[in-house]
Amino acid sequence: MSIIEQFMGRDASPLIQFIKYGLAGGVATAAHITMFHLVAWKLFPALQEDDWFVKIFKLTMEEEDTKLRARNSMIDNGIAFIFSNMVAYVINIYWVFEPGRHPWYIQISLFYLVSGVSVVIGTALMGWLIRRFGMTTTYAFLANLVSALLINYAMRKFVIFNG
Repeated sequence: MSIIEQFMGRDASPLIQFIKYGLAGGVATAAHITMFHLVAWKLFPALQEDDWFVKIFKLTMEEEDTKLRARNSMIDNGIAFIFSNMVAYVINIYWVFEPGRHPWYIQISLFYLVSGVSVVIGTALMGWLIRRFGMTTTYAFLANLVSALLINYAMRKFVIFNG
């Protein structure tokens, strides 16, 4: 089977599957980052003047105290998670993995459960980095994303879907 055929369907070698997972994760991550920053800007303020989103769009931000910013960033991350996880689920079932190990309602429940565990770990890490080290929201958010990527791939491949 050619590389193109592997990219066009679900049947793929482990390497191509991981690349597809990475690409799908990139789309879901972009959705997460976009939603996180929109919510952190408009609903629960958590951005600072030196955050990249603020700089790129030349926004003016009122400085929040560290504890409020840490709390709001965790709320913002939870909201972004709900949205981006659905994006990830749809891409994974239609392009990356074979669904069918479980009925769809159990599959999506496990998908959100596993992702929920990884987002709780990543969100706690993000809040801790902001509170403990005063880290900018953007860098703390990136640490959250890396931890989620590692946990999610293993659980989705080996527990939720048919490898």
